[in-house]
This record gives sequence, structure tokens and C-alpha cells, in this order.
Amino acid sequence: MKKFDKMFMLAVAILMIVITCINIFISKNSFADSDREYKVALNRLKNAVIAYEEREKVPPASLKVLYDSKDIEVHDCLIELVPIASYEDKASNSHLSKAVADEGEDYSIIVTDNYIYKATYRVDIKNNSRFLFLFNITFLIVGIFLLFIYLYVRNNILKPFQEFTDMPYELAKGNLNKPLWESKNKYFGKFVWGMNMLRESLEESRARELEQEKEKKTLLLSLSHDIKTPLNAISLYAKAISKNLYKDETRKKEVAENINLKVDEIEGYISDIVKASSEDFISFEVKNTEVYVKDVLEFVNDYYRDKTALNNIEFMVGSYHNCLICGDKDRIIEVIQNIIENAIKYGDGRKIWLEAEKDEDAYVIDIMNTGCNLSNEELAHIFDSFYRGTNVGNKKGSGLGLFICRKLIHLMEGEIIASIVEETGERIMKVQVVLKLA
Repeated sequence: MKKFDKMFMLAVAILMIVITCINIFISKNSFADSDREYKVALNRLKNAVIAYEEREKVPPASLKVLYDSKDIEVHDCLIELVPIASYEDKASNSHLSKAVADEGEDYSIIVTDNYIYKATYRVDIKNNSRFLFLFNITFLIVGIFLLFIYLYVRNNILKPFQEFTDMPYELAKGNLNKPLWESKNKYFGKFVWGMNMLRESLEESRARELEQEKEKKTLLLSLSHDIKTPLNAISLYAKAISKNLYKDETRKKEVAENINLKVDEIEGYISDIVKASSEDFISFEVKNTEVYVKDVLEFVNDYYRDKTALNNIEFMVGSYHNCLICGDKDRIIEVIQNIIENAIKYGDGRKIWLEAEKDEDAYVIDIMNTGCNLSNEELAHIFDSFYRGTNVGNKKGSGLGLFICRKLIHLMEGEIIASIVEETGERIMKVQVVLKLA
């Protein structure tokens, strides 16, 4: 903010210096209208004098004579016309040198075939004060406008933005307690709302994870304690048998059965531990509504058209029938994006395309890409959590993408199927997303 203020003040200072220099220059220089007006008037005067001489055979005595004869229109620039001498005796006429000796006036010598004339004229000087006034008023208005823009940008964009520049950093550190103030600012209102939603979502997720972790630890501690009882019983039975305390065969059989019961009890506890440890570690929230296929596929097409072009990948969304399907729009887009990202990462980078069609009771979206190196035996496992195929090479990943896709699709009462198709001698990876019709 301070840097922006300094830059603005520097710009204002430079502008004021420029305006001051222009004012000084204009005030010290007069702008005479010397380009056209008096030159045109003198040229017309000469033509009028020549026409008058040809007609009257005598020189015109003054401007009034020419005005009366209608040879020239009255012009404020012209002051006086005086015949000085005939053309033949101009060199000896003393009037000529006397006429041209006066330097205190603006004049021009007109020479015709018969006479020499002195034409006196007036050069109008423009009023610089009015020009300066208009110039300064214009810059004042421009300055006020720029000041308004500066204050508007400063107070409505820069200042609000500065207030939450630390928010992403705080979120990254795990500080989720401080919300952003709600703002009606049309530039950042939605952004602030979204950041607060993200903060609340992260806070809820962390609280849920802590609660689940607490429940799991409590369960494990409880089961661990419960296991001790049958273990102690087995230990006592084992010691008694080792010391041959049971002489009666019936009693030995009874002890053996008790040991088996305790073993079964321990196995039950272990099953509970395994079940608690293998529960879903990712929570999924799906809001099923009615969604138009067009809204989903247009978003995907707009999102990946430029991205794939930058990577020189041919990307295409084929023709499709638009209709209503059941599901969560954002989650459907997430599933398709996840599949396309896998196609970009693990395909050969030549072609990715989508095809969609409506069946009797479902809508099928096929996402396909060239360059599939996955074996047929691995297809059955690609939707398992943390599973990564042999085609991953040194590419980084978690093995959760398709696992999440399947979970989301199942929550939307759909299905996701992967297959490998042979076309023109190459292997095509094909992932079908089957969604329920509305």
C-alpha cells in the first residue's frame, strides 16, 4: 500500500512539473496568427490592384477605392494601401526609401507592371490567457478524475486485498480460528466468502479427523484391555496343563474347549481391530440433485481445451444428447477431471476424447486415451485404495484417484467401469462413468 502511495505521489509531482513548464512556456511566448490570414488577404489585395489597373489604367488611390469598386471584400487585417511610385521611376523616387524606412509597422510591398504599392496590415495576436485557462481547467478535471480512480482503487481493491493477504499463509500453518470479515465488495466479496468456506471446511475436517482418531484410539485401548482377560485364562490353562494338574480326561477336554472359546474370543477382538483400522479414511459428501449433461461436459471442455493444447494433446468432446441426470454436478466434474488427469499423466500424450450417450435407464460417459500400458490383470485393482499399476513408472501419485472416483459414483447411485479396447493395433484405455437418469 505504501509503495503504491509513493508511486502515485511521484506521478503527481512529475505531472505538476510538466504542467508548470507548459504554463511558463505559453505565458512567455505569443502565438501570432501568421500562417494564413494576412498572407491570404495580401494576395487578394494584389489581384484586386492588378484588376483595377487593367480596367481603369490608373493606380487605385486607397483601399476605399478598391472596396467601392467591389474588386475586394472588406478585411479587418488590411489597414492602408498607398501607391509609392510608377514602375519606371522607382529607383529615383525618394518616396520609396521613405516608405520602407518605417520599421514600426507591418507592411508589404506590392509590385505590378505599372506601379509600386505599400500595403499596411495588422497581425492579430492570440490571447494566451484564455488558452492557459482552458489548459489548466482541463488538467484540473483530469487530475480530479485520476485522484478519484486512485482513491477508488486504493480503498476498494488494494486495501481490502491487503487485509487478507496473510489468510492462505495462516491456513497453510493450520491457523483456522481467525475468519475474514464479510464484505459486500463486488471485487472480493465472493472471494472472502469462499475463503471463509474453505477455512470452515478445513476446521470441520480437522475436528472430524481428531474425533475419529480419538474414537479409534479409545476403541483400540478398550479392545487391547479386553484381550488381556482371555489371554490370562489361556495362560493359566497352559500352565496347569504343563504341570499335569488335570488328571481326569473329562476335565482336560473341558479345559481344551475353554481354550478354544478364549481363542475365538480373541479372534473376535482382532477382527474388531482390523475393521476399525480399515474403515474409510476419507469422508465423502454428495448432494444429489438433477443436473444437465450439457453443463458438465461444457465445463470439462472449456477447462481442458487450452490445457491439452499447451501439451500438444488432441482433446475432443464428441456429440451428445443433453438430458437430466441424477447426481452432484461438482462431484461428477471431479470424477471426470480425475480420469482425464490420469489420461494425461499415464497416456502417450497423443489423444484424449470423450463420448456420451443415453441408454434406456442410464447415461454413459466414456473417457478414452491412447497409449495404455496397463495389463489386463491389473484392471480389477485400479479402483482399490493406494493401488498403483505397473505403468506408473517414476510418476508421483497416491493411488487414491480412481478409488475416490468409485466412492463418489456409488454415492450417486452410478457405476464406473474400466476396460482396455484394441483399435487399429493400439491399446485404448476406456473408463465408463454410468450415471442414473433423472
